[in-house]
Formats: sequence, structure tokens, C-alpha cells
Amino acid sequence: MSKLRSTLAGAFLLLLSARTTPGHAINIIPQPSEVKMLTGTFTLSGATAIIPGKSAGEANLLAQALQESYSMVLPLKPSAKNNYIRLSLNPALKKELGEEGYQLQVTPDHVDITAATNTGIFYGTQSLRQLITTNGNVYTINAVAIKDKPRFGWRAFMLDEGRYFKGGETVKRLLDEMALLKMNVFHWHLTDDQGWRIEIKKYPLLTQVGGKRDSTQIGTWNSKIFDGKIHEGYYTQEQIKEIIKYAADRHITVVPEIEMPGHSSAAIAAYPWLGTTHQAIKVPTTFGVHYDVFNVSDPKVIAFLQDVLEEVIALFPSKVIHIGGDEVRYDQWKADPGVNAYMKAHHLSSPADLQIAFTNSISNYLAGKNRRMTGWNEIMGSKLHEYTDNKDNTVTEKLASGTIVQFWKGELNLINDAVSKGYDVVNSYHALTYLDYSYQDISLEKAYNFDPIPAGLDPKYHAQILGTGCQMWGEWIPDVKSMNRQVFPRLAAYAEDGWSQVASKNFTQFQQALQYFYTRWDKEAIRYNK
Repeated sequence: MSKLRSTLAGAFLLLLSARTTPGHAINIIPQPSEVKMLTGTFTLSGATAIIPGKSAGEANLLAQALQESYSMVLPLKPSAKNNYIRLSLNPALKKELGEEGYQLQVTPDHVDITAATNTGIFYGTQSLRQLITTNGNVYTINAVAIKDKPRFGWRAFMLDEGRYFKGGETVKRLLDEMALLKMNVFHWHLTDDQGWRIEIKKYPLLTQVGGKRDSTQIGTWNSKIFDGKIHEGYYTQEQIKEIIKYAADRHITVVPEIEMPGHSSAAIAAYPWLGTTHQAIKVPTTFGVHYDVFNVSDPKVIAFLQDVLEEVIALFPSKVIHIGGDEVRYDQWKADPGVNAYMKAHHLSSPADLQIAFTNSISNYLAGKNRRMTGWNEIMGSKLHEYTDNKDNTVTEKLASGTIVQFWKGELNLINDAVSKGYDVVNSYHALTYLDYSYQDISLEKAYNFDPIPAGLDPKYHAQILGTGCQMWGEWIPDVKSMNRQVFPRLAAYAEDGWSQVASKNFTQFQQALQYFYTRWDKEAIRYNK
């Protein structure tokens, strides 16, 4: 036993030394689980072969990335004696490294990337890209052995395009950066009060009317100033398919968010019968929480939402569909005789109960399509907002099992409440993960120190924390330049929060590893925050 302890201690010291040594192979974001420095360097050149094995897609993307970065065209060959990068699948590694882990070994003669799946192979290539050192026209990689796997299976970035449409090329560039950082979920917020951005063929007015507003509030939340400019845009289903494939090639799942029953003014502007009053409204030009919400007591409205979800399901392979569920003002429901009669007939004691009952009906519909529902943590019925009366949150209904709760607001004990009731949780606590917040509110270091598992959470519930999301809300982010300043470099910090083991994290080392990305972003003309 003492010999084993000595061996483990020595291995730990070697790992610690490797991890904190300036330069070399450990300048990788997110930081790998195990790193061992070897002797020598591998020289990368146009004569270096890539051996794809059964990972042709990953080999092609690696070759493309190296050509773009270093103007080298590496040949793809079935075999080579030396000077090669070999990609090898080994299903036996799944037990140790899971679906996403990989082994990367660089020697002076060759590079080997081995994994149980092509996802692991892909992540190995992303680490390899960060290890390349440039000296004039000479490109070298320090010899190293890495064994790596993620801490969490859900590592998400959310883009809100309901407020400002950004377009397909911007989304693809974000997906490229996510992929290099080993993030695997693109949470696409496609509908909100101020805009509907996804084509639904059965209801064309959703984009024709709901995808356009005639002006936009600028400045701050209480501003009375508007820009006087039309803002419009949406994705056709063909464009969405293209982006989904682009993401899938990079091992990123696109999770669509279709807001219901609140944040639904754009849809109601398109089809007034979706609301409780049936009165015509315009797509809102102001931000904040709006009063108009879907009339969930009307079977016609439920049928509409199921129609929308049917087209969404046909488009998105994701097994998870996000329905929002946040910031629902109950005023219209409380004032409507039909809604009140529905609540009485169904023994629903409060508007929060009505929302849970509605949410469960959507959850059951999605489950029948072999999909799983997620929503912001209001779907549990907790009182989170000052505009909600306490009596409106008297809850007797129970959220459907299998639902994923995305925590964003409220006391952290609400996470404990959710997991103790059997729900899985994605931790997106706003005070630590909202990218629209200033760097004074969430500094790079504060973002880096975010732990998706709250302090004090019973270890028996740790497996129910699926991971984390960082959210780029768009109210005050009208263009790509301002968006990039908010996203970068904090995206890299959140990537490491989701992937790296706590023991492997070191902010000083992280800052050093960021130099690769600063150089990359400068070249890509991404205006990051300095």
C-alpha cells in the first residue's frame, strides 16, 4: 500500500508540474484531466500525413483547420511509416473515457489520437490544434501524453436571436469557437416577444408578421428612446437544416427554444387568437416582460403549439426541446373568465398550477415523440419575480418526471429542491453565467471560478447536475461586434467550467493558454474584450 501511495504521489507531482510549467502541451483550453510531458518535439509540415481510419469527417475538418491556420495541405492516407497524425477508434476505451474522452500522444515521430467514438477523436484534434507552436515557417508540437474526458455532459452556449437576428454566418462562427473549446450544446433561443425567427410552414405569419418590428428601444431598460429602424429576419427551414448539419459535423447538438406560454407577443401579433383578449397587437419595440401570453385554456392554442413543435421536431434531431417557461405574467389569465372557468373545472388552485399543468401537457406531447422537455426554473412553480402575487404561486400540481430544469434565478436551494424531487438540472445561474452582464458584474476570473455543482449539494445528487449553460441574451446587443465583446474571452472560461476537473483548474494557467485564442481571434477579426 505504501508503495502504491508513493507511486500515486509521484504521478500527481508529475501532473502538477506539467500543468503549471509555462508553455508546452498544457496550454490547452479546457485543461485536460491528465498530462505527462515527454521528450522531444514533432515537426508538422505539408508532408505530414493524416491517417483517418474510421474518422473521415474528423480528419477532413482537421486538415481544413490546418490549411486555414498554416496554409499547409496535409494529405490523407490509409497508412504511413512515420510523420503522421493517426486517428484510431478503440471501443474498449468507452469504459474509462466515456463517449467524449480521448487519448492524445505526441512523439518526435508521429501523433496518435485514440478514442471510443468519433466525438472523442474530434476533441483530441481540437487539443492538438492548440499545441502547435509557430516559429517563422516551422511548426512544432512538444511531445506529450494526454488522457482526457469531460466533467459534465452538457456544456452549452445560448444565443438569443429573438431580440436581434444575427444570421447564419455569425452562428457558424460561434459554432467554430464552441467546437474548439469542446462545448457540445448550442442552445438556440429562436422566439421571444420582440421576434419570431424560425419558419413554421403551417403558420407563415409567424415570420412574416412576428419576425419584424418597426423600431427598437435603445439605451437601458427604462429608456424612452427608440432607434426608429425596422428590424427583421428569420431562418428558413432549409437554412436551419444547414446550420444543424454544420453543428453536427462539429459534434454540437442544437437545442431549439420555442418560448411558451410567456414571451409570446410576436406570435400573438401574427395570430391574435392565440392570446386571451384576441385583440390585435404589434410586435413589441420595448424590452422587458410583456403582458400578452398564450391562452393555454383554449384547445385551439394547444393545437397550434403542437403543430409548431411537430415542425420543430422534424427539423431538429436533438432529443431535448426547450420550451422557455420563464417570466409569465399572470394578469391576463386572472382577468379572463374563460381561463378562470377552465382552472375551476380542472381543479387548478392558482395561475402557477395552470402553467405547470400546461407545461406537463407539452412535456407529455414531446415524450410521445421520443423527446425530452427542458425549461427555465419557473416551470416548477416557484415565486421568482416581484410582479407575481404570493397567492398566484400556490402550487399543488407536480412537474412531469423526466423534465430538465434549467436553473437561472432564485435561491440556490431551489437546485436542491429540484434534484431531491428527481429532476435533472442545468445550472445557468444568472449572476455567474449571463454574458450580457458587464465584465464589472462578471469578470473573466469570476466566470472561470463558476462551479455548476453548488457548494454543499449532497454528493448523491451530483450526477443530476447535467452541466452548465452560458447565455448571450440580446436585448442590448444589436450587432455582432458588441456581441463578441461580451462573449469572448468569457466563453473559454465557461468551456473549462463544463469540461475540466476542479483539481485541474488554475486561472493563471488558463490566462496563459488564452494567448492561443487571442492570436486566433485577432486573425479572425473577432473583437474580444481585452
